Amino acid sequence: MVAILLIEDDPLVRRGLQLALSRHGHDVRTADSGEDGLAEFRTSAPDVIVLDLMLPGIDGFEVCRRIRATSEVPVIMLTARGDDFDVVGGLAAGADDYVVKPARPTVLDARIRAVLRRGPGPADGVRVHRDLRIDTTALTVSVRGTPVALTPTELRLLLTLSRAPGRVFSRDQLLADVWEQDYLGDSRLVDNCVQRLRAKVEADSASPLYIQTVRGFGYRFGPV
Repeated sequence: MVAILLIEDDPLVRRGLQLALSRHGHDVRTADSGEDGLAEFRTSAPDVIVLDLMLPGIDGFEVCRRIRATSEVPVIMLTARGDDFDVVGGLAAGADDYVVKPARPTVLDARIRAVLRRGPGPADGVRVHRDLRIDTTALTVSVRGTPVALTPTELRLLLTLSRAPGRVFSRDQLLADVWEQDYLGDSRLVDNCVQRLRAKVEADSASPLYIQTVRGFGYRFGPV
């Protein structure tokens, strides 16, 4: 059973998703505002958060940023429209995925299960790349000896790229390997996750040593 925190201000949407996700076997707690959502997050320790962006008071963007300041729990955002402002803004705030409203419960359930499956894949020991140390067994990452906290999606992306230094991965390949579903070419998921990951592991994210852009194609892990 997955413990889900659903933060949604629309009572009909909130109740409908709560009932539907409960029928899928999940334990669903709800909140109707950003403030209540943050309070519930601190007390219930959910496995995943489903977060509406357009909330009264503290909006979903700020809720996500505050959660990310203390936790790497997966966050799936609900957006009323699939435009760049909502999607890119939510991903930049630290969300792992998004679903456009009206959210079909079967789709949302699939996204929840996918984000929770984002383990690292087969372990192969410790990878050391200059100042970056990746332990694929303990699932820890450190830079110059300092531990780095990554979300499951960020960790899976780093492990996927670093398993083959120098190999170029297209955005579609990374969507399939990391997000595990067909996102119809929505490269914003990859690009925003790369930006967050660079901010955590690169000394200078504007001139990355590890996660390098191959223009017009995708990304590669810098050869050592």
